[in-house]
This record gives sequence, structure tokens and C-alpha cells, in this order.
Amino acid sequence: MLSTNKNRLIEMLSSALGSLAEELGLDKPPAPRLERPKAVDHGDVACNIALQLSKAWKLNPRELAQSLVDRLQKESDYEKLIASCEIAGPGFINFRLSNAAKTAVVNEILAEGVHFGELPKEQTPMTSAMIEFVSANPTGPLHVGHGRQAALGDALANLLATQGVKVHREFYYNDAGVQIANLALSVQARLNGLKPGDTTWPEQAYNGEYIAEIAAAFKASPKYQDDLEAIRQFAVAYLRNEQDIDLKTFGVQFDCYYLESSLYTDGSVAQIVSDLQGIGKTYESEGALWLKTTDDGDDKDRVMRKSDGSFTYFVPDVAYHTSKWNRGFHKVINVQGSDHHGTIARVRSGLQGVAQKRGWDIPKTYPEYVLHKMVTVMRHGEEVKISKRAGSYVTVRDLVEWSGGITPEMTPEEGELALQRGRDAVRFFLISRKADTEFVFDVDLALQQNDENPVFYVQYAHARINSILQQWGGQISDLASADLSLLQSKASDHLLRRLAEYPELLTEAAAELAPHTLAFYLRDLAGDFHTFYNADRVLVDDQNLKAARLALLLATRQVLQNGLKVLGVSAPAKM
Repeated sequence: MLSTNKNRLIEMLSSALGSLAEELGLDKPPAPRLERPKAVDHGDVACNIALQLSKAWKLNPRELAQSLVDRLQKESDYEKLIASCEIAGPGFINFRLSNAAKTAVVNEILAEGVHFGELPKEQTPMTSAMIEFVSANPTGPLHVGHGRQAALGDALANLLATQGVKVHREFYYNDAGVQIANLALSVQARLNGLKPGDTTWPEQAYNGEYIAEIAAAFKASPKYQDDLEAIRQFAVAYLRNEQDIDLKTFGVQFDCYYLESSLYTDGSVAQIVSDLQGIGKTYESEGALWLKTTDDGDDKDRVMRKSDGSFTYFVPDVAYHTSKWNRGFHKVINVQGSDHHGTIARVRSGLQGVAQKRGWDIPKTYPEYVLHKMVTVMRHGEEVKISKRAGSYVTVRDLVEWSGGITPEMTPEEGELALQRGRDAVRFFLISRKADTEFVFDVDLALQQNDENPVFYVQYAHARINSILQQWGGQISDLASADLSLLQSKASDHLLRRLAEYPELLTEAAAELAPHTLAFYLRDLAGDFHTFYNADRVLVDDQNLKAARLALLLATRQVLQNGLKVLGVSAPAKM
């Protein structure tokens, strides 16, 4: 239901509860909660406060509910807001909103436009947050797991922005360590004429065709020299550029790219180790330096510095998150694969030690994590496990191009449209499940132009509304004065209720870090629109009824646009 209506009803219920408590000489009651009944026939909104209080107040719940209703009916706004209410079961209060209260959402949407659903500025806390996502090693193209992170992280950032949060998007490049060394060795081997399968091909080398592409590009470069460090620098820069191109294709931008290597060169890693040693949170054993992570609930202590003098991978992570806190980001959300679960306790433990040393008040739950599970790609009815170019996995670009149906015969204009379709499908699909569930991406489904394809279903609703408005051909501004009291059908009632849920849906999805609920909502909204379109003819002869139904469609189009924008998906004018 519309947030303003809900808030007003809560105020009225609170007033009735307060006066009843005072009359009975009881303590101040808790704030009532409202929920949507599971069955539409039970009303628009329900409250179970009578059941909650009946035992403490020693009253029959139905009698308590009746006392509340009697007081509610004396409120000045009651008749404007409530058409009827009834006491059901053991003491539920079911309310039906007045037609005026239900249809008010249309005018609110038309007035607020692209900002409908966003938290009003006067209710917006001045907060900021960093979301770190993708953070791929520059050792190869972005794979579908990175794609899931990109879709999740970008949608989360957009969701938080609707709640007035100033969001900083950051990409952390792991450009140091063993994997980067292996990348350089791989390119060097290609430069020496070796290829995967040769007897002298390095066992730890990367086998994808992209290694040959890097080697060829380096050999043609004026920077070419047979030096492993020069090869490393060129390969990292080459792959960073490739990843940037893929991210741009996917419609994702970052505010900052942070290099792991900088944490070593600026002394951050050394300082972290010194801080943790200084407070006695480390110890030496078997030639290695250990962190006492068991002090913070871990199942065993963890090695920080190995016997060969190199650091384990979570040590620069602690230094990196220390940087985040030091830069003023006290709310940080990391979107990562579920294989990072084991690092959470180590990073948080290290941060608690740094906080102790430096006198910082870092929460024990800092940073927050959204961990996602694997993506399985199906194409032509079979699982796709490798990409020819990547050598061992499906890339994001593969998935976008397959889902858009891109072919070599397409003109540049056709290719761009296909790329957009593919990007929309991949982003919507990868967001449409809870992050902690495994996901099967069906390329064949993404290519379908029918109701079975969820992104097509939602986008088609938007395009169909556009077509109806064009067919009408009137002035959009005239619909602001439509007589909305004429919207009285069952189908329009369902659509109005769904539209009114949007602001609260955004608030809950942002609070729960759950963008998939917005994808569910948009599909439900599209379904309610299609049902309304099939039940209630819009372009009727009655001019007033036509205007009312067109205004409802205009509001629906706006919410579809707003929601798709949060997910990073386009809202096509025609399909």
C-alpha cells in the first residue's frame, strides 16, 4: 500500500492504542505493524496488534480489536482513508482502503516521475557507503562469476542510492602475488614459441588463447624486450584494459580502481603487521608468523607470513580494509564469490587488532559481505564449461553476445541492438535469484521473445504501454487531471496495489541487500499490467474512463522504467 497511507493508518492506530492504554492504566504500547494479507479477499492491509497485546493486557483479543476499531472510527481522516474494516479470526483487523486512498498513488507517481520510490530528502540520513565488487585478478578475461558480481554490485549501489546513500563503487585489482607471476611466465612461454600441450609448457601457466594475444601485442609493441618484469607490466595493463572494455559493455562503471601492489609500495602491509605484533595479536611458530584469529571466534589461528617470508593473501586484505576505514567509509559491502567465506573471519580479526592498536571503533561485523554462488551456463540444452578464448571458463562477453544473438552478418546498428538485448538479459537474469543460491543461466531462454523470458516479459509490458499511449495520441500532461475514481475494477485494483508497494519494496531490498526482490516485483508488476490490459479495454469511447485508465498505464510505465533503471536494464520504447 502507499507509504503515506500506511504511515497515516499507523499513526491512527497508535493514537487509538495510546488512549486505550491510558484509560486502562497500562504502559505505553508498542508501535503497531501492518502487513498485506496473503489472500486479497481479506482486504488491503491487516494488523495483529490486538493478538500481540491481549495476554499482557488481559483482554480478549477480539474485544480489544473492537475497542481499537471503535476509536479509529472517531479519527478525522478515517473515512477518507478506510472504506471498511472487519475483525477476523482470533483478532486480526483487516482494512480495505477507500478508492481515493488507493488511486492517490497514480498522481503521486506522475508528480514524482523518475524519483518515485526514492526516500524523500527530509527522511534521508546523510550517509555514505562503499561497495566493492568484481575485483578480478588481472590474469584473464572476466568470467560469468564476475558478471554475477557486476550485476549484483551495481544493482545494490543503485538500490542504496534510492535511499539517499552516497555510494562509492570500487574495484580492487589483485595485481601482486603468485598468480601475476604465473601470468608473466605464461606470456613469456608464448613469446618463446611454446603452447599448451608442449612438453616444456610451464605447468602453472594459463592456457587460454588470450595469452597468445597478449604475447603478439607485446611483441609488436615498442616496449617489447625479453624481460620478465616488462612482460608482467605489459600483460597486467593489457588485461586491465580488456576488463575495462567488458565492464563498459556490461554497463558498469567504478569510482576508483585500487591496486593491491600499492599496499606494499606505500608500506601499508608492513605497518599492519607491525600494528598486530605491537598488541601481541601474533606469534612465531614453525618459522611462520601467525595471527590469533581464534581470539575473535575463528576455528584456528592463521598464518600471516610464511616461512619463505611471503605474506598470505588475507594480510593485504586487512591493509586494504584499513584503508577503506581510514578514507571514511564506515559502511562497506563486499560482493564476492562464496569461495571467499573462509577469509571473512581472518579479515575481521585483523581489523579488530588494528582498531585496538589505533583506537578506532571498527564494528566486529565490518565489512559486510554479499556472497554469491556459482553460475552454470546452458546453451543448446547442454552445459557450457569453457570458452575457446579463456581456455577454462565462460566469459562475460561470451554470455552477453550469446544472449543477444549476435552474429557476424549483423550490421553495426543491428549488432548494437543485439548487444543491448544481451546485456539486459544477462543483468536481469543474474540479479533474479538470491545471491547465495546457485544459478543456471539458460542462453536459449534469454533469446526467447515470449512470456517465458522474464526480462522480455517486463520490457514488453513497458513497450506495450508505450504503444497504447502512441495510439491514443493525446497530451500526456492532460492525464494529470483524470478522474481516478472511475478505476473500480478488480484488475485495476490489483495494479494500483502493486504500484503502491514500490517505495517500501525499494527500502526493504536496500536494507536486506537483496536486489533479487526488485526483479521479482517487476515481473509481478508486468503480470498485473498484462492482466489489466486483457480485462479492461483502455481506449474506450467514454473519454473520462479512457483518461483514468491511460493515467494508470502512464504511472505503470514510470514505475517499470524506474525499477529497470535500478537493475541497470533498459526500458525499450518498442519491441
